[in-house]
Amino acid sequence: MAVRIGFVGAGGVAARHAAILAGFPDVELVGVVDPDTERATSFAAAHRIRADPTLGELLRNGVDAVYVCVPPFAHGEPEAAAAACGAAVFVEKPLALDVGVAEVVAAQLAAAGVATAVGHHWRYAATVRMAARVLEGRALRLVSGSWLDKVPPVPWWSRLDLSGGQLVEQAVHVLDLARLLAGEVAEVHAIADARPPTDEEGADLDGASAAILRFSSGAVGTLAATCGLSWKHRAGLEICADDLVLGVGEDWLEVRDPGEARRYTVDPDEAKVAADRAFVDAVLGRPAEVVDYVEALRSHRLACALAASVTASRPMALGGGDG
Repeated sequence: MAVRIGFVGAGGVAARHAAILAGFPDVELVGVVDPDTERATSFAAAHRIRADPTLGELLRNGVDAVYVCVPPFAHGEPEAAAAACGAAVFVEKPLALDVGVAEVVAAQLAAAGVATAVGHHWRYAATVRMAARVLEGRALRLVSGSWLDKVPPVPWWSRLDLSGGQLVEQAVHVLDLARLLAGEVAEVHAIADARPPTDEEGADLDGASAAILRFSSGAVGTLAATCGLSWKHRAGLEICADDLVLGVGEDWLEVRDPGEARRYTVDPDEAKVAADRAFVDAVLGRPAEVVDYVEALRSHRLACALAASVTASRPMALGGGDG
């Protein structure tokens, strides 16, 4: 049996997923819809599928699963429509601009009972799995996250009302990893340099952010983020336990203890392939570990709490990761 997959959104992330999925023998790519008809047509030609004029037509033509690869401001309707048709849903992060839309979508997906996954592919990386094994059973003290990067070359990214800002759109990867390895966060306090890092028309996102996090376990943490560079400098976590320092990111792991320092690197594409493979297996009813929408929503709440703290200029409490 082949899983019939359609795409909502024909940008770069959708193209990456399509290239991976096309290599699976149990997947059939069937269609794409995008408000940019030229982009949709090009995407369809590249992958030998239909370019459908509307989301409704894509769904009526018969799909088992839908990849929702849209900007933050466009989430909500695609997920709801797919769920209403009984299609499984893979959602690229972030889940939405804010918590409200994501909470509504979570309820719709749960009511429909469809399989879900979210594109937190870092969790599938061999380095992250190794980090989890090293940290197992240890009392963590300090968690320091960073995302030091550039403004991505898409027109909506520099506007808060379209992207949600760097904390929500980009640093959520690091926050998701912090939750995975260090547990839930109880309270955050974030501040920002409000000067936009670009002179693009309408740009109003913060050029840098800094935050303090208090974990439910008692550990403390920080997050530093900037998009004011012209290159991606570093993204990941550094975690301190007693007599241990561990650094981890999408494709690297560093472990230092009194005995020695060790460093490992992996191909980052392996995690991306694993994320898509796990989703397809879940749709087919096979055993699979996926980052589902409910789990991703906890990380989205954390990212949105940081953004809200910046706006309100005060700490924000979280309910142990459950809202």
